[in-house]
Amino acid sequence: MKKLLRNFIWFFLIFLAIAAVFSAFQNKKSIEKAGLQAMVAEVKSGQVKSIDVSGDSLLLTLQDGRQQEVKKETGESLASLMSDYKIDPVQMASVAVNVKDQSGMDIFVSSVLPILLPMVLLGIFLFFMMRGMAGANSKAMSFGQSQAKEFNLEKKEKITFKDVAGAKEAKEELKEVVEFLKFPKKFHDLGARIPRGVLLLGGPGTGKTLMARAVAGEAGVPFFHMSGSEFVEMFVGVGASRVRSLFEKAKKTSPCIIFIDEIDAVGRRRGTGLGGGHDEREQTLNQILVEMDGFETTNNVIVIAATNRPDVLDPALLRPGRFDRRVMIDNPDLKDREAILLVHAQKKPLAKDADLKFVAERTAGFSGADLANVLNEAAILAARQNKKEISMEDLFESIEKVMIGPERRSRVITDKEKKITAYHEAGHALVAHFSTQIDPVQKVSIIARGNAGGYTLKVPLEDRHMHSRSEFVEELAVLLGGHLTEKDVFGEVTTGATSDLRRATALARAMITEYGMSDKLGTRTFGDKEEMVFLGREIHENRDYSEKTAETIDGEVSGLLSLATEQANKIINAHREALEKIVEVLLEKETLEKVEFDALLGAKPPKFD
Repeated sequence: MKKLLRNFIWFFLIFLAIAAVFSAFQNKKSIEKAGLQAMVAEVKSGQVKSIDVSGDSLLLTLQDGRQQEVKKETGESLASLMSDYKIDPVQMASVAVNVKDQSGMDIFVSSVLPILLPMVLLGIFLFFMMRGMAGANSKAMSFGQSQAKEFNLEKKEKITFKDVAGAKEAKEELKEVVEFLKFPKKFHDLGARIPRGVLLLGGPGTGKTLMARAVAGEAGVPFFHMSGSEFVEMFVGVGASRVRSLFEKAKKTSPCIIFIDEIDAVGRRRGTGLGGGHDEREQTLNQILVEMDGFETTNNVIVIAATNRPDVLDPALLRPGRFDRRVMIDNPDLKDREAILLVHAQKKPLAKDADLKFVAERTAGFSGADLANVLNEAAILAARQNKKEISMEDLFESIEKVMIGPERRSRVITDKEKKITAYHEAGHALVAHFSTQIDPVQKVSIIARGNAGGYTLKVPLEDRHMHSRSEFVEELAVLLGGHLTEKDVFGEVTTGATSDLRRATALARAMITEYGMSDKLGTRTFGDKEEMVFLGREIHENRDYSEKTAETIDGEVSGLLSLATEQANKIINAHREALEKIVEVLLEKETLEKVEFDALLGAKPPKFD
């Protein structure tokens, strides 16, 4: 679009210039044309006042003020012309004759311009056409060239480890890579060989790309960034060609870093597709493997790749000599979350009541990208209300918006549905509060948010990485609490508990088939999930157990759900009065915060070890 606009402007300016040239001589069009016979007759009759001679043109000014233009033969003078037509010299004596030299502009317009102008227009047309063809040819010739983006780390946007909050272990692991890039001779003198490839592992939004750029920033070397999907095109061989081009460019600018984001796009396990060895993705992967093997010890080029699916990578990528250094980047813990929030809050005005430590406590399980999104959403909410600072209320609202979705207060529900939702959420909150190993309830709401008609928000007091069987059973009881409360109060159940039942069933099945939490089935796992290549989802399960075992698994899953149901019913029946208090407040205020919730039910029972 920009190119089309630029060409249009050029042609417009050219035609504007042509119009200006011709408009300068537009006044000549108003002069009357006449022949020699008419001029002779007018001179003899005394109607001519003056004659201006300019080359082979005669401009006659008549007594009445009119002007006429007469053409004479080239090279013939006015005197000889008058003599040939036998005009009396006495008659010519009353006519003023002025001889003018023909200007260069007149010669140009009359003689040169009619020939030159078409040639110029044709030349301009050919120029733009040839330039377009040259651009198309250059694109065709560069189709197989690397499309990697090179970052200029000398600018102010330079990123170092100081700009990456948290991930201390990952930084320590990558510091030796930085040291090798800065002081390679120290390693070469001892015969040491730094790993050619470093694989960054972690979930989406954990900061893998940021960490790779920080390594390049610390080392002060060029940084080539390319996504795995950018190698593969519709033409076979283009991906391999781009790999060769990328590594050639990197070797010329050594020392440097090649960063391949989402390497699982081309690095998946080979031999699983229908294309076989001629598959474009597999050819690209083969070329990457060959190029990494071709590194010499003096080539200070390090390949850093990132993926959140290490389970699908080809084993040849992970063998020693290739990506044999793997760095795990997990979701940040409490201290790291607070540090990340401080980094993203540097350019945001926070109110005095905004406590980022409390926000970090309430965002357990959030990635770095999630935390950045929380502060961004809080800033947007504050701007909507024309605030000058971001308050704690905005931060709380943004957390829930990121976790669940935006509020849908415009959703119209009946009084009956509102009452069912209140009892449902009160059931969740009541069971969670009186279960000793469940996180404290922070908020209960019957306002629709996202796909949920209401929600009960629980926030862990500390980061946990292991969970026990009894903790899972209590979690099942909390999930079933809303469903059981509906059934107990209204005598029937609704579709509102569909998501809770699905999550409870999935958790109970995972406890039996993955976590070995069944005394009857023993300490083993059941089922081996395999990824479908073309669908990209783990929907195929290889059943490595018999039908009899499958029946036992179903029985154990049902047993866990029955146990959780028993625990939830016990709590609901024992604290029926507290349940009614929660429902009463929810129907009146629609939202119940932690302080009000604890005031209604008392302090949460302490956890036991």
